[in-house]
Amino acid sequence: MPFELIDLPFASDALAPAISAETLSFHHGKHHKTYVDKTNAAIEGTDMASDDLETLIGKVRGSNQGLFNNSAQIWNHGFYWYSLCDDGCTPSGDLAAKIDEAFGSLDALKEKLAGAGAGHFASGWVWLAEKGGKLSVEETHDADTLADGDMNPLLVIDLWEHAYYLDHQNARPAYLDAVIAKLNWDFAAENLARGSTWKYPG
Repeated sequence: MPFELIDLPFASDALAPAISAETLSFHHGKHHKTYVDKTNAAIEGTDMASDDLETLIGKVRGSNQGLFNNSAQIWNHGFYWYSLCDDGCTPSGDLAAKIDEAFGSLDALKEKLAGAGAGHFASGWVWLAEKGGKLSVEETHDADTLADGDMNPLLVIDLWEHAYYLDHQNARPAYLDAVIAKLNWDFAAENLARGSTWKYPG
């Protein structure tokens, strides 16, 4: 089955002014869709056409950069949409305890995410991830992903300019401050409790 462009888990204007409906129309409706279309075109008629997305990413990592880039970007973008929410929440339970253990406080984690994102050169992603019960902030460059590795990603922030340029121009730190306030800690808690990497639902 071809991969699908998943729906946004919130209304297109729900994250404004952090992320506007106009940005989402391009980011989701064009960028994410292009990755889906290019991946489907590349695997059509091959033995990879029946793979799930995570299997495909692992299979082509290091052997087919173009297909890796497009398939990983499908996954990264899907995970990013679910990492955001319109109604706000705060970590609780095991997630809150692990945040305090690893970073000292939620505010300290937010500062670390913002600092990593602001200092990241060029395009990429900044992640909250878990391995062996311990949390860490990780960075990947360009289309690289944690979808097929030994870490369990909990949340991600997109650092590509198309994620924020219409709303914040070149002020990535302003975007980071705004989007960190929209992080979906309930999604992070679900990923932590499951203990295995999220599966792309399309």
